[in-house]
Amino acid sequence: MTDLLLLALLVVAIGIGWFLGRNNFSANTTWFGRGPSMPSQYYRGLNFLLDGSQDSAIDAFTKALEVNTETFDTHIALGNVLRRRGEVERAIRIHQNLLARPSLPDVQLHLAHLELARDYISAGLLDRSERLLLDLVAESGNHRRIAQRHLLEIYEAQRDWTSAKKVAEQLLPKRSLLRGNGPETQEVGQPVNVLLAQYCCELALESQQRGDSTATKSLLEQALGHDKQCVRATMMVGELELKAGQPQKALRALKAIANQNPDFVPETTTLLRDAYQALDKRDELKDFLVRCFDNYPSTRLVLDIALELRDRDGPPAAKKFLRDTLTERPSLRGLALLMKLHSREESGEDEALELDIVDRLIAARASYRCSHCGFRGQHMHWYCPGCKHWGTLRDRDIGSSGDMARG
Repeated sequence: MTDLLLLALLVVAIGIGWFLGRNNFSANTTWFGRGPSMPSQYYRGLNFLLDGSQDSAIDAFTKALEVNTETFDTHIALGNVLRRRGEVERAIRIHQNLLARPSLPDVQLHLAHLELARDYISAGLLDRSERLLLDLVAESGNHRRIAQRHLLEIYEAQRDWTSAKKVAEQLLPKRSLLRGNGPETQEVGQPVNVLLAQYCCELALESQQRGDSTATKSLLEQALGHDKQCVRATMMVGELELKAGQPQKALRALKAIANQNPDFVPETTTLLRDAYQALDKRDELKDFLVRCFDNYPSTRLVLDIALELRDRDGPPAAKKFLRDTLTERPSLRGLALLMKLHSREESGEDEALELDIVDRLIAARASYRCSHCGFRGQHMHWYCPGCKHWGTLRDRDIGSSGDMARG
């Protein structure tokens, strides 16, 4: 990080030197090629930079460079360097200084507004950032979409799902007979339809807590209309149908998750068990889980299948399944369940201590991992706290036998 910052400052310093040198040369050069020297603040900045005094270097470069149309980009670069290194207050001052120059063209003023809004987000001043971004949406065509994206970031942090949904709907690509690379296809981050589906799910959760099943169902339909692969919405539909006394509809929805994204099948086992039980078809659950495991193995499915075998055929059947599976796909959680299924005669006195050690090892490791940023946590979340992406957390032990060996 320090090397990258030093490189950025060097680039800025070269830019300042080039600008100052060019202006001095063009305005003051004589026949003999000798002109006035560059401002002393520039040389002071270089000395500070070479000495490793980055704070002093930035101050010197800022003083050396007058704000105008040609130096605008350099000031923006300095402000961004400061924000990335956590010097948010100084970044704010630089960007506010740019906005205090009404002589700058609108395009540059709008960019300064955008950078200042980013500064405020970094500083946690979300209300100030929101006001700036709303102004940009209204006034700047060039920065409208990126300003709306930052508004989504703010509304997510504030859990204002109604406002987030409204802005995301404005970001949806316009339907056209001519397919091309519009601005929405070049944006960084998750597709807008994926975000919209999650906002609908959050609003559906709120309406469900209020007891408004009609609004909940409508919002979930909207979510799946925006994103047919939204596992969360499908799971909520299954739960809603189950509570409404419609286990067949619930089962149809929950089984569809295996086609949407099989990584999430283990998250549905409890709901599946309730649906099969309500239909008096509990025996079919094990067969469905086995089919899912054959296609997409995971430690969670191994445990769920073993528990179904225990309830249906007794502990010996469950232990045989675990021994056969663990031989090929070893996992700590599978071993712990196998030990718990042992009878008192089988376990002996020392196994209680061994089981306690295994349980402590399992508790010490993260159960979920984000497929986008690698964030690890103990619990399932639809929103990753690390990268702010939706639906990217997975059970760590889904996939190959190498993955399961760490389970």
